[in-house]
Amino acid sequence: MKSAWKMCAILFLATSLVAQTNTEPKHKKPKAAAITAADVQALKDAIASQQAALAQQQQQIQELRDTLQSKDQAVRQAQAAATDAAGKADAAQAQASQQQQTVGELKSDVSDLKTNLLNTTMTVQETQKNVGAAMESPTTLHYKGITITPGGFLAAEFVRRSRALGADINTPFNSVTMPGASQSSISEFFGSGRQSRISMLAQGQTSIAKLSGYYEADFLSAAVTSNNNESNSYTLRQRQAFAQAAFNDGLTITGGQMWSLVTETKHGVDNRTEAVPMTIDPQYTVGFSWARQYGLRLAKNFDNKVWFAVSAENSQATVTTHGNGANFLVGSAGASGGLYNSAASASAAGTASNVANYSFNPSPDVVAKLAFEPGFGHYEVFGVYSRFRDRVFPCGDLSSTSTVLCGGSATAGPNALGAYNASKNGGGIGANARWSFVNKHLDFGLHGLGGSGIGRYGTGGLPDASVHANGTLDLVRSYQGLTTLEWHGPKLDVYMNAGAEYASRAADFDPISGKQVGYGAPTFKNSGCFTETVPGATNGFFPGSLANCTADTRVLIEGTFGIWFKPYDGSREKVNRGRIQWGPQFSYVDRETWSGAGSPNEPHGLDAMIFTSFRYYLP
Repeated sequence: MKSAWKMCAILFLATSLVAQTNTEPKHKKPKAAAITAADVQALKDAIASQQAALAQQQQQIQELRDTLQSKDQAVRQAQAAATDAAGKADAAQAQASQQQQTVGELKSDVSDLKTNLLNTTMTVQETQKNVGAAMESPTTLHYKGITITPGGFLAAEFVRRSRALGADINTPFNSVTMPGASQSSISEFFGSGRQSRISMLAQGQTSIAKLSGYYEADFLSAAVTSNNNESNSYTLRQRQAFAQAAFNDGLTITGGQMWSLVTETKHGVDNRTEAVPMTIDPQYTVGFSWARQYGLRLAKNFDNKVWFAVSAENSQATVTTHGNGANFLVGSAGASGGLYNSAASASAAGTASNVANYSFNPSPDVVAKLAFEPGFGHYEVFGVYSRFRDRVFPCGDLSSTSTVLCGGSATAGPNALGAYNASKNGGGIGANARWSFVNKHLDFGLHGLGGSGIGRYGTGGLPDASVHANGTLDLVRSYQGLTTLEWHGPKLDVYMNAGAEYASRAADFDPISGKQVGYGAPTFKNSGCFTETVPGATNGFFPGSLANCTADTRVLIEGTFGIWFKPYDGSREKVNRGRIQWGPQFSYVDRETWSGAGSPNEPHGLDAMIFTSFRYYLP
C-alpha cells in the first residue's frame, strides 16, 4: 500500500513539472519588441535549466520505479514463499489429520480386539463350563459317527379298584365284572413298578439322510413264570424297536415294531410324537385307537404343512363267538419252538376267545393317513384295510344221523370233507383333530374311528369278528371315540378324558342246533349275571363262573381325571438332572352288555379306580 502511494506522489510531481514547462500564464499579446541576443541567451539558459531539472526528475522517477520493481519482486517472492508455506502447512495438516484418523482407527481396532478378546475369553470359559457340565452330566453319548440318547423313567405306582379284576396296573376294560361275580364284592389294591421304562435313541447324519434307531421296553409282559409272590421276577417287554431313514427331500422310511399309523401324532406323522393319553393306566383310556406292532412305513413331508403316509402292519384277528360247532379254524395257540406263547385259552364250552392264540393271517393290515397342519391345529384322516380268513368245515358240526352227505355213511360222523378257506375284507375310516390354546398351555383333542373288523385297534379289546353258523367269519361293526382336554404348566399338568367303544351284534341262526350263535344274540341268556356262584376250585384262587351270563359287551364308557405335579424339572436348568413328577388319577368305567333272554337282561359292569404314580424321568 505504501509503495502505491509513493508511486502516485512521483507521478504527480512529474506531471506538475511538465505542466510548468509547457504552459505559461495567458496574457494579452504584447506588442512586438525587439529581441536581443541577451534575451535569447537567457531563454536558452532557462530551457537548459528546466531540462536539467527534468532529467533529474526522470532519474528520480526511474530510481523510484527500480525501487518499486525490486519491492514488487520481493513481495512476489514473499507471496510465493507464503503460498509454498501454506501448501506445505496444508499438506502437513492433511497428513496430521490422516495420521489422527489412522490413530483413531487403530484405537478402534484395539478396542474391538479387546472386546473380541473379552468375548472370546467369556465364550471359552462358558464352553469350558458347558463341556465340564456335559462331561459331568451328558444328555447324549457319542460313539463313532452316531449320538446315543438314553431315556425312560422309573415308576412306583398303585391302583385301587372298587371291584377286583386280578389285574396289574393296566386295566382289562372288557373284563370288568358283572354284578353277580364274587369279584364285584371285593375291592383290589395292587402296587407295581412294572411300568418303569428304558429307551435308547441312536442317530447318525449323512449327506442325504438322517439315520436313526429307537428301542423302548418296560416290564409289563406276562411270562408263565412271572408272579409277585416274593421276587416279582417280571420279564422285559419290547414296546418299540425300529429303524428309520429320513431323507432330506422329506421322504421317510421306518421299519420295525412301533406305534401303528392308526395312532394319532402331534406333529405330522412323525414317530415318537404320538398323542398318547397322559393316564397312569398303561392301557390308557377307553376310546383311544392304537396298536404297537410290526410296521413298514413310507411317509412324505410336503413343506411341513401336509404329510402322507402308508404302512403295512402286522395283522391279527380277535374272535369272540358262542354256541358254534367245530366247523371253523382261525388260528392256534403259539408254537413254543417258534417263540410264540404256547398257553392255550381256557374258554367255556362253545365259546371262542383270544388269550394266547394267534390267527393265521392272510396278509398285513394296510393303513394310509393324510395329516394337515395349516397353521392352527393338527388334523388327520386315515383308513385301515384288514383281510380276514378262516378254514370252514361244512361237515364239522353234523350229528351222526346227518352225515350221509358228508361221507356216504350214517356212521361217518363229523369230518373234514369239503373243507375250504373263506375270506372277508374289513377295515374302517377315522379322523383326529387337536388344537392348542392359551400359548399352547391348553390342548383339546377329538378322535373317532368306525368300521368292521377293527375292534382290536381300540383300547377296550372288543372283538374284530364273530362266526356265522356255517363257519365263515362275521365281522363285528365297531365305533371308537375319544375326547381329551389337557392343561400343561411348568409345575402342573391336568388331563380329562371321556371315551367310548361300541361293538354291534353279530348273530346268526344255526338250523342244525336250532339256536342262535355268534356275538350279542338277543336269545343269549343274561339272567345269571346277577347271581353269585361258589368258587371253581378248592385252592381259593378260582372265582366261580357265572351261569347263564353271556354278557357280550355292547359299549364301554370311561371318564378319567388326573393331575401330574412336577416339583423338579431339570429341563429348565442349564444342567438337566431329570424330572420328578407325582400324580393321582381317578377313572370310572361302565361296561354295558347286549340285552338277552331272561330278566333282568341288560347287566352292567361298573368299576371305580384310583391310581397314583411317582416317577423319575431320565434327562
